[in-house]
Amino acid sequence: MSAKTTKRNMTILRQLCELIPTHVVPTLARERGVTTRKYSAWSHTVTQIYVHLFRVVGLNDACDSLGLNTSNLRAIRGATPPKRNTLSHANNTRDSGMAKDLYWKMLEVLQAAQPSFAQGGNRKRGYLKRFKTVIHAVDSTTIQLVANCMPWAAHRRRKAAAKCHMNLNLSSMLPRYAIVDAAKAADAKRAWQVCAWLKAGEIVVFDLAYLAYDHLYELHERGVFWVTRAKKNSKFKVVKKLKTTRNSRVRRDELVVLRDKKSHKNYPEIFRRVEVLVEINGEEKVMVFLTNNTEWSAWTVAELYRARWEIEVFFKELKQTPN
Repeated sequence: MSAKTTKRNMTILRQLCELIPTHVVPTLARERGVTTRKYSAWSHTVTQIYVHLFRVVGLNDACDSLGLNTSNLRAIRGATPPKRNTLSHANNTRDSGMAKDLYWKMLEVLQAAQPSFAQGGNRKRGYLKRFKTVIHAVDSTTIQLVANCMPWAAHRRRKAAAKCHMNLNLSSMLPRYAIVDAAKAADAKRAWQVCAWLKAGEIVVFDLAYLAYDHLYELHERGVFWVTRAKKNSKFKVVKKLKTTRNSRVRRDELVVLRDKKSHKNYPEIFRRVEVLVEINGEEKVMVFLTNNTEWSAWTVAELYRARWEIEVFFKELKQTPN
């Protein structure tokens, strides 16, 4: 899918901006009460896209580079370059919810124009190609902050940090849901929120930090398939031994129930434990996975968990982008 092109002034920035329908940004600005007396919401949007696209560092770089390309910028529906104070004031005072609304609106527009956009397609690799349903990865990353500027994020002595809990769609590689909270908050407490929108038949994969048996049972009751790791102190009672693959790296494949009374009360049903020998940094290590799906092969369970690494790559790229 491509934007309308002309022979002149068709920069990469303009091609991206042309994909946004003319009425969308002004409509969202009115809905959010964004005042645009001197610096229009459209100019602000174009500036933000430019900063993200070219990984601009700082207000000075953004304003200077746009100022040097005023003619190309004006070709994008009359967008104007901002002054440093103007851009700083707009970033501080305008409702950030407008950017969120624009994100979802453009996803809707692009999917209407091209139904396969952000629906997976060829993005799935390896074992993921087998699944027609949506696969979600849930994880968190810690973001270091300046302590004297953000006291709500106090983490350790003289340090501050926030934690981003994210639900990433592994088919489209687009975030489905994210929460930014103080770093002290336990991951398991946020699991309910980041998984609240999952539908029956979908798959969610998360690390053991999000392991909470009452939450896993709630997902099971909703028809959501989950895959996670087992904690070392977890105690299980084997109900039945399975043989779902001939892969020699699969050491155990069992149906189990929880032995601990409190844990069993939170998850009273039978689920599955898979013990697999995997290679990590050149060394072989035994990992134990849990899932509520009894039809997949044991190796498929391990491959689904390995796919969770995509969210780690996403976090790395996110932190390396200085915007």
